[in-house]
Amino acid sequence: MSESTEEPGPHEPSLDEQIAAYQREFRDLDLQVEQVVSALGRLNRRMNVAYGRQLAALGISNAEWEVLKTLVLAGAPYRLGPGELAKRLGLTPAAMTHRVDRMAGEGLVTRDRDENNRVRVIVELTDEGRTKWLEAMRMATDFEEDLLQDLSGDERGVLGELLVRLLRRVEHAQPDAGGRLTDLDRRPQGEG
Repeated sequence: MSESTEEPGPHEPSLDEQIAAYQREFRDLDLQVEQVVSALGRLNRRMNVAYGRQLAALGISNAEWEVLKTLVLAGAPYRLGPGELAKRLGLTPAAMTHRVDRMAGEGLVTRDRDENNRVRVIVELTDEGRTKWLEAMRMATDFEEDLLQDLSGDERGVLGELLVRLLRRVEHAQPDAGGRLTDLDRRPQGEG
């Protein structure tokens, strides 16, 4: 097992201590696999905290960021119906309505009737929303460059390729698990 340089959290064991405890309790543990998976899990958690802090500094929540990002990914003119937004984010229509209401009140999006179909509502990114998105991207880019500063260009390329291979395997095995865990909230049939 390699020496870990990670500083544990207040009550969190180091990565090596965690893996040693797992191995003590589960002798069939593959140490290499556990090191990769545990490191990825910790890295993901810490990156999410860092991104959350950056968003908070901009005065937006992670939930709001997800809407901004989804509208930007839709492409100019950065417009989607609330139903399509809800579908892409894995939310209920009611949850999407609540989120859009809040964001419209903050000036990040507008919600207007479709000019071609007065029954249909369109959610559109505002200049303020796009500005927040760009500021968040700038902050994330700085953080990500700092995160990868110790890796050469070749190492970054190899790491990227390896992570994409892992992602593809998970996506193939779990094609319906696009990031939302709503299916985990349901009990298996027969449990009550």
